[in-house]
Amino acid sequence: MSRVAFCRLFLSVTVALLCAANGVRAADTPGLYVRVGAHTSAPPTGWVQFCQTYARECETQRLQPRDIILTDDALSDLRRLNDWVNHHIKPMTDREHYGMVQWWRYPDDGAGACHSYALLKRRLLIEAGWPRQALLMTIVRQTNGEGHAVLTVKTDRGEYILDNLTDEVLLWSKTPYGYHKRQSQDDPNQWVWLDETRADMTATSTRLR
Repeated sequence: MSRVAFCRLFLSVTVALLCAANGVRAADTPGLYVRVGAHTSAPPTGWVQFCQTYARECETQRLQPRDIILTDDALSDLRRLNDWVNHHIKPMTDREHYGMVQWWRYPDDGAGACHSYALLKRRLLIEAGWPRQALLMTIVRQTNGEGHAVLTVKTDRGEYILDNLTDEVLLWSKTPYGYHKRQSQDDPNQWVWLDETRADMTATSTRLR
């Protein structure tokens, strides 16, 4: 199935998809929302690389933060999209693929690392009408200390994670990761620190799989 055809599968849902102003605080609903800290001094190197390759996609204006009102149909579509991308892209490290330690880009040739999966999921959802303010590239730490990239979908029912390592769409607090930083809701070129780690996490590495 082509990317365009896949996006069309979402139209019946996204036509009626509603968004809500982000007025729910993490402290009010433990386990639903990551605690967000200060802005980082600069975006991750990978996002800078992405913007150099896809400059027009990074020439954006600030928007009011919005959360998806997550209906059962919308959650079903997230699961379907996550599964579709995970099974249509071949996993390959950037070193194997491009001869570089890291290079964030879309997996247009059918292969990519974790960040390529997350970028494609973000693009497909935006093309299907989902608001970019609710679709946040996120860097986490695995239990072995390695860095990993996923897509956070902010909703009125919590923050859900689209991950190439599992076809399940889980609430962030149900994943095994420590949460490091992600895009700001109002500006994708601005990133924020996340104040969520796991006690059993080992020394971290900057390498993303």
